Amino acid sequence: MKTKLFALALATGLFLNSCSSSDDPTPVTPPATGEITGTFTANKTYAYGNYTLKGIVKINSGVTVTFEAGSTITIDKATGDNALVVLKGGKLITQGTADKPVVFTEKSKLPGSWGGIIVYGDAPAKVAGGGTTGTSEDGNKISYGGTNAADNSGSLVYTRVEYAGSKLADGEKENNGFTFYSVGSGTTLDHLVSYKGADDGFEFFGGTVSMTNAISYGNYDDSFDWQDGWQGSTNTNWYAYQTGKGNYGMEIEASLNDNAFGPKISNITLKRAAGNVPEANDNQVDAFQFKREGNGEYSNIIIDGYGNYTTTDGKTTYKGSAVSILDGVTNDHQVKTGKIKLLNVKITNTTNINPIGATDAIVVAFPTGTFVPSANATGASLTAGAWATVDGVDLTK
Repeated sequence: MKTKLFALALATGLFLNSCSSSDDPTPVTPPATGEITGTFTANKTYAYGNYTLKGIVKINSGVTVTFEAGSTITIDKATGDNALVVLKGGKLITQGTADKPVVFTEKSKLPGSWGGIIVYGDAPAKVAGGGTTGTSEDGNKISYGGTNAADNSGSLVYTRVEYAGSKLADGEKENNGFTFYSVGSGTTLDHLVSYKGADDGFEFFGGTVSMTNAISYGNYDDSFDWQDGWQGSTNTNWYAYQTGKGNYGMEIEASLNDNAFGPKISNITLKRAAGNVPEANDNQVDAFQFKREGNGEYSNIIIDGYGNYTTTDGKTTYKGSAVSILDGVTNDHQVKTGKIKLLNVKITNTTNINPIGATDAIVVAFPTGTFVPSANATGASLTAGAWATVDGVDLTK
């Protein structure tokens, strides 16, 4: 009997030891921490972690800086001017995923608190007067415009920029969530969010890069903006939601150059929330605004909420429209020649459904087949997830 009890106790002990061993928790590596400052002169990879960015941080030519999935980079406007700048020849790689995005945010959560992400490439630009180089207006005053259409400035994937739009140094204007100067088509821009900035959500100055699956949410100026001959041709799934304060859904110009080329964007949603007002109490209340020879092809479009706006003194009412042509030269060279195409367009809650001129002197008549309304348009198609969720709000709706 004693022998049996001993054997049972031995077996039970082995069983318990076995369970205890297999239930040991897997060690969890805590997020890394650290400060990001100065100029990168050698390659650097930031492991998953929580970092602070201080000052105008620059990535030199020939240098690659990588952020792993799930990383959060926090800025504090109290430290002065702050921005992340990728110089020509440098590369920024953000390896976010749908459930673990890379997030650049600001401590105060106030729009206009830092300069955002600014990228310089080596792709062509066509600036005012037909020149091929310009000087940046971001405060860095760097020359942009190159010769390599396929230039690669890195890969920004599942990345969100919050509360940007600060004016840096003696810059001519505020910066944007994302600003791209002559960025080339070898660069990847996919699943990006620009959230509650004080200027544009995204702005392109020339270049050939395209962007897919992009959200501009709650930005004070335009949701999407470009000039200087930007010619990205494989853009798709762009979503804008303007709430509180915001100007044009898209501000489209070509720096007064009558170009033979233009951008192409498919699957677009432009929404203006009830009560949204233009930034400067003025007439910037249109979904699409074309000026200074802006053109391009746009398809499968949802436009909603672009009604008339009456100024706060009640004296002036500006016409809200689906499409506005700002100047006569754009009407003559781009509209009348079919260089502007808006195809499969569904328009709701908007005062002027047909394209209009910014003044009564501009009589807009799109050629047959270049402005095509439709009840079947579906707009942008985006999958919800942590990459597009802020404070519990799903930005894709």
